[in-house]
Amino acid sequence: QVQLVESGGGLVQPGGSLRLSCAASRSIFSINAMGWYRQAPGKERELVASTTWSGSTNYADSLNGRFTISRDNTKNTVYLQMNSLKPEDTAVYYCTARTLRSGTLKNDWGQGTQVTVSS
Repeated sequence: QVQLVESGGGLVQPGGSLRLSCAASRSIFSINAMGWYRQAPGKERELVASTTWSGSTNYADSLNGRFTISRDNTKNTVYLQMNSLKPEDTAVYYCTARTLRSGTLKNDWGQGTQVTVSS
């Protein structure tokens, strides 16, 4: 398994910014993909952004360029920079790592960090 520790959530006003961090217990080059999901009250968990070891990225259509996923290979850490935050961004944000174990792709998850966008 990959252990994941998230940080950076909190309360922010609309239009503000936050940066989430996810530290992995192994080199991210040994992880097929990493990403961020979020789950708002009463809604399904949705993919926000993802990145592979090769650096390719993918984002949810609803973000309109406001979020950026990045990584620091020396720190085994991925980040989610969130700008121009809106109340609808309020959710628990989860970091995930996808690895191949015993011939099967599996996901490991962080504990989640709360992001609240409110006046």
